[in-house]
Amino acid sequence: MMMTLPLTRRTPFDFAFAVLMLAAGGFAFARYGQYMDYYEHGILLGATLALVWFGWFWPAMRYFLPGVAVLALIGTSSYHGDLATAQHSFLLKYFLASQSAVMWMCVLYFIATAVYWAGLITRSETALSIASGLTWTAAMAALTALLVRWYESYLIGADVGHIPVSNLYEVFILFCLITTLMYLYYEARFKARAMGAFVLLVISAAVGFILWYSLDRQAHEIQPLIPALQSWWMKIHVPANFIGYGAFSLSAMLGVAWILASKIERRPATRQALHALALGAVVLAVATGIYGAGWFEISAAAAQLTMGGLLCVAIILVIAAWPGVMAQRLPSPQVLEEVSYRAVSVGFLFFTIATILGAAWAADAWGGYWSWDPKETWALIVWLNYAAWLHVRLVKGWRGEVLAWWSVIGLAVTTFAFLGVNMFLSGLHSYGGL
Repeated sequence: MMMTLPLTRRTPFDFAFAVLMLAAGGFAFARYGQYMDYYEHGILLGATLALVWFGWFWPAMRYFLPGVAVLALIGTSSYHGDLATAQHSFLLKYFLASQSAVMWMCVLYFIATAVYWAGLITRSETALSIASGLTWTAAMAALTALLVRWYESYLIGADVGHIPVSNLYEVFILFCLITTLMYLYYEARFKARAMGAFVLLVISAAVGFILWYSLDRQAHEIQPLIPALQSWWMKIHVPANFIGYGAFSLSAMLGVAWILASKIERRPATRQALHALALGAVVLAVATGIYGAGWFEISAAAAQLTMGGLLCVAIILVIAAWPGVMAQRLPSPQVLEEVSYRAVSVGFLFFTIATILGAAWAADAWGGYWSWDPKETWALIVWLNYAAWLHVRLVKGWRGEVLAWWSVIGLAVTTFAFLGVNMFLSGLHSYGGL
């Protein structure tokens, strides 16, 4: 059952899960409490209680979270306190070291995306079920990687250790994890696995960035925190932000699904536009494969990865342009709209919380809650964009194509606020650039 239940109607398994989570929190406090300040003690308590509620709210978490905990404990204990152990330990080298787990995550997401599309095209519930299982496994690998990486950072040095949400490499893994879990909840809630064909596309794009960033910038190497990030505010501000980003991304991809399912049937010009985009992607892929390393000053491996991604995009565009594929195989427009609305609602709530936390962090670090820094200004633009989206849906009753396009454009705005500002505009947040 996906809804919360009164305490008196909880099952023994519910209470067993709660005891397990409380025991895990107690173990963490007993072992690492001496290294935490009182703010972090509060965060640990809050996280423990939140996990109990999460498991009660979503029964799948009762298996997912303990499974990840077992994998992470096996991984961390395999180090025996020495980071160099990863070089000769079979288990760490190929499975449970953070970088190994990330690579498994990447492979599983790519395979899951392909299987989702195969299931969508063939209308095979078996294929969609397999894709869902692969996605769950990828999420387990992602969370295991983050937990083990957290431990690895402390093996480097007590002054180096930090929660792994401090750079683009780490937060993109977090983005994949959060977006996946949010999608899997709605997949089960609405019994609509076909949505995964579109939602996994944005996750696979993030995975492609992770691989490119690792190959070209060696970003997987753990670095000490810069002074601007040495704050406990980071531990709560960044995850809250990425719940918002994940929700907005999910909504945008369902908006794409809605647009394709409706316009392909009604407007032949849309099919022609998709074919033209596919041809453009192929041309750009070939050019990138031949000249990309020189043009963009990236490694040959990164250029080949980009070429492969563009070719995959071209294939998906051609498939999406087939008459009947989208409209007959995707969930109903009403389901797509409802899931999109719920995702935006959750994302807006957490993005609001993250913005408030960011203002508090700014006051603590720089002496003022708001300075109209480019990052802050664009965060406000994102907030206003989704506030308006919710307003016109709830108050004005808007539905359908306008909101679908609005979700897609909103993701572009959000992406610029997250990446573009740091790349092209200077300010207090310039340390986050590529």
